[in-house]
Amino acid sequence: MTDQSEPLFLIGPGISATALAKLWPGPALGTVRSENSRLALARTTIQPVAIEDAAALRAAMHGAHVVISAPPSSSGCPAHELVSDHAQSARSITYLSTTGVYGDLGGGWAMEWTTPNPQSVRAERRLQAEDAWWQSFPDLKIARLPGIYGPGRSAFDRLRSGRARRIVKAGQVFSRIHVDDIARGLHAMINANVTGVFHICDDEAAPPQDVIAYAAELLDISAPPEISFEAAGLSGMARSFYSECKRVSNARLKAATGWRPLYSTYRTGLETILSEET
Repeated sequence: MTDQSEPLFLIGPGISATALAKLWPGPALGTVRSENSRLALARTTIQPVAIEDAAALRAAMHGAHVVISAPPSSSGCPAHELVSDHAQSARSITYLSTTGVYGDLGGGWAMEWTTPNPQSVRAERRLQAEDAWWQSFPDLKIARLPGIYGPGRSAFDRLRSGRARRIVKAGQVFSRIHVDDIARGLHAMINANVTGVFHICDDEAAPPQDVIAYAAELLDISAPPEISFEAAGLSGMARSFYSECKRVSNARLKAATGWRPLYSTYRTGLETILSEET
């Protein structure tokens, strides 16, 4: 078991890493790039570490459980460039990646041992970042995540803003995960001292139009009309999401850590979000 009085160091503290910090009983630190990001972090319990302060970065790595969520760019993983020279001083390193590295499986199951076949630039960069960190820290933990939702970023928000669309593509399903379950999954991975690749996702891959319809039902409003994928006029990026269809298994994480999602389906997740709002 991990000594949770040890520090947690978040490189690129976004929504998932910030949720993890709320669960962590010891000190939590996070990188900041600007005054705005420093001010945003000041509203949390996370202590800011300026990325331009090499000495502070080195000190933050030492003996810490490091979680990297900063997205890669065309030049690679920015976190790797910043701190890989000090990787061996870390207590553990966890890299947040994407289930997009598997590409399209035609509705089949993605397991942790499924051969990656990235079919987008974003996914290819994530896989390259994974490989870079494997070489710098062989005991690496990788959390591959599907679509993330939670308070402030759910189907409710799209419906209320008028942006929700019920786009139907035959056979299309996506896996997803509530942000609180990501935090609990990461916490379990770190606490159990496991290594390798794990999926943090809920128990039910589902068609995206069903999620919108259920959210509308909970809000007691009419759901947007269904529109075919071919007629939707999607952007290139949006079309790329629909070009991949798979179901993601969370069995390995459950077996290795005892973790179970609080929100095993999008239905329970949406119900809780709405009840917390009201």
